[in-house]
Amino acid sequence: MPASKWHLEQKRERIVRDINAHLDLLIGSVSSQGVSGRFNLTTKVEGKTTSRYIRAGMEKEVRRRTRRHLKLKALLKELAEVNWLLLKMEMEHL
Repeated sequence: MPASKWHLEQKRERIVRDINAHLDLLIGSVSSQGVSGRFNLTTKVEGKTTSRYIRAGMEKEVRRRTRRHLKLKALLKELAEVNWLLLKMEMEHL
């Protein structure tokens, strides 16, 4: 049975709240510099790959924030699907 408009709107509100909770993010991936134990955040800036040095003690937080970026991408995909279903419902009732 398809979800009701009310259920979809509730789901949309939850997703929007979750999106707002994941905005302290970093885009990129954490990589090590070999045996030195140092880490970099590798990302694209204006179309160019750049590496940013991660100071000692920052690695755990940087990894957490890059995971938030992945979660945010999944939430946006989910939001787009819910928005699509709501739009289809709205158009059927015109």
